[in-house]
Amino acid sequence: MSLKAKIEAVIYAAEEPVTLAQIASLFQAELLEERTARLSVEAAPQEEAAREEPATETEVLLPEDAPANDVPESPESAEDAEKRAAEDEKRAARQRDREVRDEARRVISGLIAEYNEGDRGMEIREIAGGYRVATKPEYHDAVRAFVKSLKPPMKLSLQALETLAVIAYKQPVTAPEVSEIRGVDSGGVLGSLVSRKLITTAGRKQVIGRPILYKTTKEFLLRFGLKDLNELPSIEEFEKMAGELAETEDAVPESDLPFEGAPQPEESAVVEAAVSSESDAEADAESAEAGGE
Repeated sequence: MSLKAKIEAVIYAAEEPVTLAQIASLFQAELLEERTARLSVEAAPQEEAAREEPATETEVLLPEDAPANDVPESPESAEDAEKRAAEDEKRAARQRDREVRDEARRVISGLIAEYNEGDRGMEIREIAGGYRVATKPEYHDAVRAFVKSLKPPMKLSLQALETLAVIAYKQPVTAPEVSEIRGVDSGGVLGSLVSRKLITTAGRKQVIGRPILYKTTKEFLLRFGLKDLNELPSIEEFEKMAGELAETEDAVPESDLPFEGAPQPEESAVVEAAVSSESDAEADAESAEAGGE
């Protein structure tokens, strides 16, 4: 079994995204061996070309032409030699770790390219600081139909999705700030999101009353298939999507919590909820009165 196949199997079998450090630690010896073999193959043509080049004359310094060294070298003490040896060993270990990580990254990049080029329903994505096998966004409809058939279904209410969107874009943010943006009290929804581990506390804001700050969690990144918060759509993108939503739908239904690996449509849902809550607080209040928090 090739090293690439082993790494692929580990990424597929892991429940959590596998980090580059984990892969480097698990396959350190094999990664170094593969790197050495690859460099040898790459260096072979250069060595062959060097052998074919004609030898050039080298200048030989006669003893009288050699530079004089007037300062004699002082003998190195045993303690200094030991320190230098320890530093050299640490330097070599750091260099070895860098080489292992670089080779691991190269192998994973090759796997990602193979998945993207082939006609597959899955891909390897960098999510929450690691790598995971996930379904491709273009197959979202098929995956969504499967998720909706599960019992019990994985759902977030419109109110919860709106609150989550506000926190994702404004974090760290307090409960009063979330309620002000949404136009309704969000205390009960915050508790639901905390219990689902989609948000967590982030200390207290240094103002009167010291209210609790909230932020999204790693579970949020996992559920929505995001590498980090920088992958959230921009303001311009979600304004455009909100306009399209208003033209095509008279009412926004409850949104399903996304299946892992089908992120893009669900990212749109988060953004649409955020825009809806900020641009039409009165509609939000009517929805809260009808459905309740």
